Amino acid sequence: MQKIIEKITKKKELGVFLMIIILSALITMVNSSFLTLDNIFDFLRSNATIGIMAFGMLPVLISGGIDLSCSSVISLCAVVAGYMMAGNSGMNPVLVVCLIMLLGGFMGLINGVIITKLKIPPIVTTLGTQTIILAGVLLYTNGMWISGLPQWFIDFGKFQLGSIESAGKLTGLSTQAILMFAAAFVTWLMLKYTLVGRGIYAIGGNRRSAMRIGYNVDRIEIFIYVYAGLMTGLAAIANISIVGQVDPNTYLNYEMDVISVVVLGGASVMGGVGNVFGTVLGVILMAVIKNGLVLARVPTYWQKVVMGLIILITISADVINRKREQAKLVRVDVEE
Repeated sequence: MQKIIEKITKKKELGVFLMIIILSALITMVNSSFLTLDNIFDFLRSNATIGIMAFGMLPVLISGGIDLSCSSVISLCAVVAGYMMAGNSGMNPVLVVCLIMLLGGFMGLINGVIITKLKIPPIVTTLGTQTIILAGVLLYTNGMWISGLPQWFIDFGKFQLGSIESAGKLTGLSTQAILMFAAAFVTWLMLKYTLVGRGIYAIGGNRRSAMRIGYNVDRIEIFIYVYAGLMTGLAAIANISIVGQVDPNTYLNYEMDVISVVVLGGASVMGGVGNVFGTVLGVILMAVIKNGLVLARVPTYWQKVVMGLIILITISADVINRKREQAKLVRVDVEE
């Protein structure tokens, strides 16, 4: 029993969980409406977009890579989806979702091929594609909103599973939250029970060792970026279903929120570490912080300052801790 407790206390996820509990208690003291079911379901809905993208980013970070292009890819997917559906009430909902996910996957394929075949570092590749895609989207749309989405899509975005009365109105699990949990489940299955999932951890731990074991590193890396693109496409559908229209400018800097959520959940920007449960906690923690700042009536510009500090501190702490762990391993090798 003692060994189990020690194992649990060493988990990064425990610290994240405790932070969620402490912050929730503090925010509830400031505003009692925080822990109502209506508010909980609402912040799950509003953070579903970042959550879905985070489950695509998780395998990328575990492999030791990074994807800075996700903010531009989601903008592209949202715009294409908007133009496909605007004024076209006869579109098949399943076809729209599949096509937009495939578009995101294709953008991920481009990233993966450039990284593996041209041997250009992920940060350089995805920063380049981010700039090109965003410029193309803004050039094509002139930054204008796309409206006139069909009623079936509006209804799709407003769907709620279950009917629970809270704060004087009926509430339930939204379409967007359902999509987020579905993305989490699929990612968990992939990382936990597939050969590709084990290969992702192997590449992140030691690329050369993964190659010696027999993993096709290039194929796995391409798959990772395609998967991230698929999730980004799904996130685009979730996001525009909330507002019922498309704003191509709304996704700027999304990549930093997504990366910080995954790192908050225990993943490492240096690779080899991370899991779906931790990422779920990271999404919840980020949602609690954002929602708490709103309920505490913190001005918008100070909210951005706080979120920027959280991102900086989180990523810096991860890099420092990882370097310390590597230094300890080196010392052990020398002593032997």
